Formats: sequence, C-alpha cells, structure tokens
Amino acid sequence: MENKKRIVITEDYTIVREGLKSLIDSLPGFEIVGEAEDGKQAIECAENLEPDLILMDLSMPKTDGITAIKEIKRRCSGIKVLALTVHKTEGHVRMALEAGADGYILKDATYQELEMAINNILSGKPYLSPDISGGIISGYLLGIKSGQPASLMSALTPREVEILKLIAEGYKSREIADYLSISTNTVDKHRANIMKKLDLHSASALTAIAIKEGIVDK
Repeated sequence: MENKKRIVITEDYTIVREGLKSLIDSLPGFEIVGEAEDGKQAIECAENLEPDLILMDLSMPKTDGITAIKEIKRRCSGIKVLALTVHKTEGHVRMALEAGADGYILKDATYQELEMAINNILSGKPYLSPDISGGIISGYLLGIKSGQPASLMSALTPREVEILKLIAEGYKSREIADYLSISTNTVDKHRANIMKKLDLHSASALTAIAIKEGIVDK
C-alpha cells in the first residue's frame, strides 16, 4: 500500500481551506491529516499529528504564520513548511525564509504550480514562486551573507512578535494573557521589551510598526 505524505493546511478562511483540501485530496500520494485556522492551532497540529508538510498562510488573526513557522521549526525541525500567501513584498518573503520556511508560493498560483512546490519541498528542494522577483531573493541572500538583520522584527523573539501582533490587533493585556496562557505581568514585560528594542513609546506606535512590517494587515 502506498505510503502517502501527510499534510496539514493552515488557513483562516474556510472557503480557501476547503478548496485546498479538495485539490490536495485529488492528488496521488498526499493526504490531509489536519486543518488549522491560526498559527497556534498549526503548532499543535505539528506536535500532535507529525505531518510531513504544513501549508502555512502568513496573515492570520492572533498567532500569525511567521511566528508559527519559527515555533514549528524549533519544536519539530523535520516538518517541511510551505508559505502560501498573497504577499509579494520583500519584507514578507525575507521574514518567512528567515523563520525557516522551506518554500514560498503565492495564492494566485496555478494548481500545477502548487503541486510542483509541494513535491519539490518534500524531496528536499526549496521552492520560491516565479512571481517573486530575483531582486528580492538576491537582497535576502546578501542580507544573510552580510549578517545584517532583514528588518526590525529580527530583533524580536517569536513570542514578542506574537504579542506585538495581538497588541496591534487591539487585544488588551488580560486577553493576550488568556490566549497565550501566561500572566498579565509576563505580557507587560514582553510589551516593555518590545518597546525598548524598537525604541517605541506607545501602543499606536507599536500598531504602526506592525502594519509597516507586515505583521498585521492595514
């Protein structure tokens, strides 16, 4: 019996998630073993289901895809992650690659391209959408070689990025603490560290930088 590759889909829009599930289920050699609506659920699926690959949307409420990729790679380094997103900007590409994504594909890609991307990644080859300009990739590689951080977000830990996103989305310290299962004091300490690292002094400034860096949508 064929040993199918196990895939988890992480996407907050149900109609998109169902479309991806239907497509992948129709392809030979793959099976969907789990679905997640946000990054936190994706991390849980990675640990509990041990899939071969996770399709990861980048822009999701609460825990975003970048944070989830970093945490999945930290906890389950053998799992492949393919970023699937609408974002073509250099900032998004660089953050996804630095987080540990094994590939980056745009949501307007064809089904054939998606299948090729999945096969490439599962065979150990990276995949980057042709629509991502060579300049972006060259800039990313130069940044890595020079040792320079790609963005302000590079100064933050995955937990700090997660809390920054929640702050920018309007959640209060108590709500963030409940969602992340930590104390409000811990949230406030993270907030203070974020402000210090980014040299910012208000919640509105944190929101502005989160939008600028693509952590949250406008």
